[in-house]
Amino acid sequence: MCSIVADMNSASAITSPYPPTANLVGPGAPPVPQQLATMDRLRLRDYQSNLDFYSGRQWPVQRRNVRARRLTMNYARTIVDKTASFLLQGMSFSVDPESPEDVEAAHRREAVLREIHEANDLAALDYDSEVDCAVLGDGAFKVVWDPEEHRVRITSPDVNGLFVWLYPDDHTRFWRLAHRYTVDPLAIRQQEQYYPQILLTNQRAPAITEVWTDEEWEIWHDTTLVERCPNPYGFIPYVVYPNVRRPKQFWGESDIANVREACVELNRALTQLSAILEVSGNPITVLEGVTDSKDIAVEPGSVWEMPPGTKAYLLSLVEHGGVSIHLDYIEALYRILHDLGESPRAAFGGAHSGTGAAASGVALAIELDPLIKRVQRKRLIRANVFRRRAEMALRLHEQFTGEEMRPYRCRISWGSLLPTDRARDILDQVALVNAGIHSRATAAAVLGERDHEVDFPIWLEENRRIAAAGGVPAEPSQSDRLQVT
Repeated sequence: MCSIVADMNSASAITSPYPPTANLVGPGAPPVPQQLATMDRLRLRDYQSNLDFYSGRQWPVQRRNVRARRLTMNYARTIVDKTASFLLQGMSFSVDPESPEDVEAAHRREAVLREIHEANDLAALDYDSEVDCAVLGDGAFKVVWDPEEHRVRITSPDVNGLFVWLYPDDHTRFWRLAHRYTVDPLAIRQQEQYYPQILLTNQRAPAITEVWTDEEWEIWHDTTLVERCPNPYGFIPYVVYPNVRRPKQFWGESDIANVREACVELNRALTQLSAILEVSGNPITVLEGVTDSKDIAVEPGSVWEMPPGTKAYLLSLVEHGGVSIHLDYIEALYRILHDLGESPRAAFGGAHSGTGAAASGVALAIELDPLIKRVQRKRLIRANVFRRRAEMALRLHEQFTGEEMRPYRCRISWGSLLPTDRARDILDQVALVNAGIHSRATAAAVLGERDHEVDFPIWLEENRRIAAAGGVPAEPSQSDRLQVT
């Protein structure tokens, strides 16, 4: 039971930005599910608020005329999606040998990680998780062993159901984690061999809570303890991480926090301008000195007979630069939005926002500098997250297959944030290889070539055929000979 249910499913911090909640342990403490009911309420409220804003619900909730116009220009979503695409651009991993004797083992560890990557479709999972993390402010991965498919399974659980108990002297590590989720009763009945009888007799979707420590694993149904057993993995199989760190705090900050007010005001200003232009397209007729009127219609070809001393004219709301004032204010909001979101106009393509000319090279780097700095801050967090995830995957593969995977290390590589000249990058790597600074394998990893170990023997065989035909083959470096041998 213990080793299967967790594989089939995907206390409040002392330094938390949210008010402290019950974090009790010991015989007299209430059950963990009861503690979760009062933990991190403000954090969960912020999650829902940010998710609603990202989905386009950006106007205040109030009674209003359903016919009233309310425009929503969802720049928050655009900025989040754009930043996620920039962050994961060109992301790859590789396993470096610890010594010349470790070359073959390192190649095997990298091959195992690539199999896990492809089996779990991590390219798509990472993008979805990055968007979710940027919206909510926190993200998580769960790494378990699938006993049916006999492989490592990686999922991204909803952080709304995750609660952690931190070490008192370390705000970055937790010693206990609770994962709360609901299970479809139909799924339970279809796989009844995996679930206890207490769940099979329940007609509603039960609330399941998994409680993990390094030593134990508990399964709760509502407030009833169903199972308690030793941790089958020896570690808590979750990686919980912040979107952007708050100093000395565990939970992170959403990308929406900085742009929320600017987006709300931009929506209001654009809606107001839209209403003015609509009225200007269907102008209001003003009659002066008229005390009574009948059957007056504003339409092409209509003729009015006006009494003496009266006049009629159309009310214009766009005269004397009225529209330009609104446009200037919207332009100011637009700049504020890009500044606070650290996503310059150049990140969305098109002409340079300042001069109207396309930027490239150093000018483009300067224009995109705010976005580059933001992505670099995020990459510091994500690189550690992906390394820890790979470490867990290798440990589980070793534990359940018996194949030696130590040391559990890999290197995360990121793509350039600016358009690059690939020919120049290749020349740089050629120079580094010829100088003995890089091996061919390292140069291939930097250039994003993942099949170097397959292509290099083919390259050697081609050289042999060239030499046999009387040609002059290229000579591999000493490091390449070590890799081949």
